[in-house]
Amino acid sequence: MLDVSGYELTPEDRELLDHPLVGGVILFSRNYYDQKQLKELIAQIRLAARNKILIGVDHEGGRVQRFRDGFSAIPAMGAIYARSDENLSQAQQYCNTFGWLMAAECLAFDIDLSFAPVLDLNGVSDVIGDRSFHAQPEPLIQLASEFIKGMHRAGMKATGKHFPGHGNVKEDSHIAMPVDSRSLEQITQLDMQVFSRLNDMGLLDGVMPAHVVYPQVDDMPAGFSKVWLQTYLRQKMQFDGVVFSDDLSMQGAAFIGDFAARANAALNAGCDMVLVCNNPDAAAQVIDSLPSELPINPRLAKLAKAPSADFDALIKTDAYTAAQRTLEAYYN
Repeated sequence: MLDVSGYELTPEDRELLDHPLVGGVILFSRNYYDQKQLKELIAQIRLAARNKILIGVDHEGGRVQRFRDGFSAIPAMGAIYARSDENLSQAQQYCNTFGWLMAAECLAFDIDLSFAPVLDLNGVSDVIGDRSFHAQPEPLIQLASEFIKGMHRAGMKATGKHFPGHGNVKEDSHIAMPVDSRSLEQITQLDMQVFSRLNDMGLLDGVMPAHVVYPQVDDMPAGFSKVWLQTYLRQKMQFDGVVFSDDLSMQGAAFIGDFAARANAALNAGCDMVLVCNNPDAAAQVIDSLPSELPINPRLAKLAKAPSADFDALIKTDAYTAAQRTLEAYYN
């Protein structure tokens, strides 16, 4: 999964999209000017891609929402419980509605996935912070499960991040190599419990591992670790969804080696799809370094969007009107 340069495709973008190993595109704020432009860009991407690809975006709500004008202002997940006066039932209702609204609006523009929700505990991590629903596992599970149910109701699959938990490290893996020195027992009882319980509930369709090293378990970051991805995620948790790498351009991936080494390490550890963002040369390096034909991965096809209304039709539905009323009530 790679990105594209701007509001429309360049010749270089088209060349990369035509490569047989490109299976997805992730969109950023630089790819959005208005609704008409976004619709046209996504049509261009679908047409230029050799494969039937997944189109994704980080559209969690709060400070991580790539499309603003013309889209609903989804609140930060970490604000919802407090805004509900710590009434868990009320907060769950908000989470369900906002999960549906976020997903329905993205689906209306032919976007398959928003990489959401964040399932990290709201601990010491500034980069996670209010992207997390709560600081404790149990209320986090209750809130996140409703958000995912809302996504599913709209027709979008859910990708929980960042396995096994990014909330208890201070460093930002975009610019540093975070190390979480807690014991496996602590991680299992707190952070990983969220992923495990939601998986047992049948709600996790995808997972994105953290660029974090947990030295009491393995000396490799989770996204490059067979211990985390094979022993714990696949075998012990019995997770059978898609594993996305986090962005291989992040500093938390750099010590693995060059981009080709990072991609190979992530795939060999058990990732189904690797992300290379904000670096077209790196994306080219990765696809040139891998075998020209990788085995078809049946898991990825399951994440494609369900049929959905376009935006003009969506905003005329009773469900959309009700969701807007709920959003207005939340902010007022």
